[in-house]
Amino acid sequence: MRSVCLSLASLLAAAATAADPPKEWIDPDTGHRVVRLTEEPGSASLYFNQNGYLPDGKRMLYTTPEGIAVLELETRAARPVVRGRVRLIEAGRKHPRAYYVREGAVYWTDVDTGETRRIGALPPRGSVATVNADETLLAGAYIEGEAGLPVLPPSPPAPQGHPLEQPRSRGQMMEERWAARLPMAIFTLSIAGGETRVIHRGRDWFNHLLFSPADPGLLMFCHEGPWHKVDRIWTIRADGSQLRKIHTRTMAMEIFGHEFWSADGGTIWYDLQTPRGEDFWLAAYELAGGRRTWYHLQRNEWSIHFNVSRDGSLFCGDGGDPGQVARAPDGQWIYLFRPERIPNRGIEDPDFIRPGVLRAEKLVNMARHNYRLEPNVSFTPDARWVVFRSNMFGPSYVFAVEVARAR
Repeated sequence: MRSVCLSLASLLAAAATAADPPKEWIDPDTGHRVVRLTEEPGSASLYFNQNGYLPDGKRMLYTTPEGIAVLELETRAARPVVRGRVRLIEAGRKHPRAYYVREGAVYWTDVDTGETRRIGALPPRGSVATVNADETLLAGAYIEGEAGLPVLPPSPPAPQGHPLEQPRSRGQMMEERWAARLPMAIFTLSIAGGETRVIHRGRDWFNHLLFSPADPGLLMFCHEGPWHKVDRIWTIRADGSQLRKIHTRTMAMEIFGHEFWSADGGTIWYDLQTPRGEDFWLAAYELAGGRRTWYHLQRNEWSIHFNVSRDGSLFCGDGGDPGQVARAPDGQWIYLFRPERIPNRGIEDPDFIRPGVLRAEKLVNMARHNYRLEPNVSFTPDARWVVFRSNMFGPSYVFAVEVARAR
């Protein structure tokens, strides 16, 4: 990324009254360089565990109020890819494509050529969440029959300029939707032919579907709902076989979730709290052999979302305000974490959890960020930057902070 950098600590305060937020600055509290990647107010990067990076590792898809755009990470040059009211699903891992939903059907558009194909229509009340590694399948879920969602009182309006924020009634919605026990189905959608196939049914609330980044036939999903009441993390093969529960709680009020894959598809990572809001871990489950590793965090270092670099050597987190589950008094930071295993001193038991700690470094002061908009951190493919979205200047934009300290 280009390196013309503004380092005055007063830049943030001055930008509060400016028409456009600053392009670059040195965070005076951390010494790390922060850049604004997007020009459009209301722009956003993808959810933390969805792939927004094209196969060349040099470009990133993001959303704008006008559609989908692509950004050159090095130059920050951007251009529109898809215009109109659409929902971006993911970037392809094999082809330079944007996969998205428009008016009840799924499409892909080639970022380089502009070629666009309609894949197929979604089932009634259906949504698609993920694209598999070889771009042959998408996966989604839908409510079966004529069942409807619980009727909730209207949420208070969000402050102007924060279109991506979570509703204030989210906790109530989660409880009521989980208790409804509506019949649901998980389905796959063929990218080549548009055919749908149901691979799993039940009355759990199926959500957060995410294909392995390496194994095109392996799908992760969750049982959504109040975390202390659900066995959240599961995997299943794309043919409907080998349903597997990833974590079993061992105490009342233990919670776990916000799961994500390692880049090689060999490990599932997730936020773990034993119990809720008291003791904090980033937990790992290795699919081959079932080994588990738990990295401990301090209360202020807990993050709504975590992520991992492609080589597995670094982690990042987006922090949280005092209203989040950790009730952190000083947690509003973008964090870098370096994992450190605790020596086992000769104890070798494959059934034991391997403990460790995450050593935290603060990257960005997020005190002016409204956490009703989740920052959703991710590493760039080269692990030089942590990308996040923020409303610290009013409307949401996409930002990146350099992992290496500027001074």
